[in-house]
Amino acid sequence: MPYIQVRLAGELSREQKQQIVDEMTATMERVAGKPREYVIINFEETREENWGWGGQLLDTLE
Repeated sequence: MPYIQVRLAGELSREQKQQIVDEMTATMERVAGKPREYVIINFEETREENWGWGGQLLDTLE
């Protein structure tokens, strides 16, 4: 059972998440031969102020 964790800074719209789920599921089915009903995808969205990069919070980078 494939489990795919998508972590990102910021948020996606419901439509964007659905498109990602559709495409990642199709890829796992086509490339790895996994049945679509077994593919699990989880989104973990974190506000940009909660990510640090190079000594700065991500929401302060331009």
